[in-house]
Amino acid sequence: MIKIAGVVVLYNPDVDYIANINSYIDYLDVLYVIDNSSKKNKVPDNKKIKYIFNNENIGVAKALNNAAKMAIDSKYKWLLTMDQDTKFKKGVMERMTKYIEDNNTDKDGILVPWHNTKLDIEKSKDDIDYPLQVMTSGNLVNLKAYQEVGGYNEDYFIDGIDIEYCLRLKKYGYRIVRFNDVEIDHDLGNIEYHKFLGKTYLCTNHNYIRLYYIVRNYRDIRKKYYDVAPEYCEILTHLKLRIFRVVMFEKDKYRKLRNMYRGARDYKKGIIGKYPYKN
Repeated sequence: MIKIAGVVVLYNPDVDYIANINSYIDYLDVLYVIDNSSKKNKVPDNKKIKYIFNNENIGVAKALNNAAKMAIDSKYKWLLTMDQDTKFKKGVMERMTKYIEDNNTDKDGILVPWHNTKLDIEKSKDDIDYPLQVMTSGNLVNLKAYQEVGGYNEDYFIDGIDIEYCLRLKKYGYRIVRFNDVEIDHDLGNIEYHKFLGKTYLCTNHNYIRLYYIVRNYRDIRKKYYDVAPEYCEILTHLKLRIFRVVMFEKDKYRKLRNMYRGARDYKKGIIGKYPYKN
């Protein structure tokens, strides 16, 4: 039986996070619950859980790296990375662990099930495919590959961490294996679709601080990985479309537009890390 460590990063979670943890805790040997919230949160009464309260938001990347280090120190080869808003379904872990048992995974950087979200994305008819990038939640991370390519980029703090890590895996010759015949439920928040002049536009309704990170960090990804995925990087940094969606369909327009400008400007200045403004 394959022994697997897991990590979930908490940040002021809603009430569903405990049920979400309970949906996958039985498949793990240890779960690192890393809490970046402003106050402590309750966790299930389970001996497998190691609760780490940071008393501040140290960022997603640093939290994941801390968990990966603990897992590596404890001789684990695979780390399950989970968001607080993600719930497992039956058969997911069995599918992925069987794949590990039956296949050579030396060049598999990440194993991941299909994410069942509000995003209008067509699922491949193949049971397995190999996407360019996936969201961090639900990933079984190959810790040998993790050590070779380096950890998650702590300069990004929040957004773009998953994209950058996936592109770095590809640059090093690793692949992402996605199992489309099993699913996890991933609540991505306030996603909406709007129609305008015959076209449909996706609005994620990220808050103004998240938009700062998105604009700044995505530009850095474009610079580093354009040679790996030029078409993807062009789409990733399409600022005019992002501005259009905010102006036409989203609330809090002024602060969002201001922070997109700040993100683009700070990228050019080489400013990294945690959001540097008070508002």
